[in-house]
Amino acid sequence: MMSYRRRKSPRLQGYDYSQHGTYFVTVCVQYRQWLFGEIIDEQMRLSPAGQMIDRCWERIQKRFASVELDCSVVMPNHIHGIVVLQNDLKVSLPEVMHWFKTITTIEYTQGVSGNGWTSFEGKLWQRSYHDHIIRDEADLRRIQEYVLYNPRRWQDDRLREVER
Repeated sequence: MMSYRRRKSPRLQGYDYSQHGTYFVTVCVQYRQWLFGEIIDEQMRLSPAGQMIDRCWERIQKRFASVELDCSVVMPNHIHGIVVLQNDLKVSLPEVMHWFKTITTIEYTQGVSGNGWTSFEGKLWQRSYHDHIIRDEADLRRIQEYVLYNPRRWQDDRLREVER
C-alpha cells in the first residue's frame, strides 16, 4: 500500500474557528493568475470578474446572519478581508470561506463561458486560505491599514508574481 504524505493544516491546531472572533483572511487565485483587474495609479481597477468577486464577498453577510465584514480589497490575483464571527449561530470561518470559494468558482466559470473571461487551469482558488486571528484593537487597526493601502504597495507585494 502506498503511503501519502499528509498535508499540514494551516489552521491553528486546537482553536475553535466557530467561536466569536475577528479574522483576517487572504484567498489567492490558483497559480496567482491575474484575473480580477489591474492596479493603475496605485488604485485597483476591477474587471467584471473582480466586480463579481467583490459582490460575492459582500454577500457573505446575507448568507450568514452571524457574520459581519470589516474592510476588504480585491486585488488582481487575491482578496484580503476581515471577517467578524458572532457566537450566536456557530458558523465557522472554514464554512464561510468554503461557501465563498464555491460560489465565486461557479460564477467565474459561468463568466468564462458566457462573457469570455480568462479561463483558469484546474481550480480558481489555491487550496485553503491564509488566516490570522485578530487579537486586539491595535492588531485590527494595523490590518485594516494593510488592507486599505494594499493597492498602493502592489509593486512590492509578494503575491504579485505569477507562480509556475
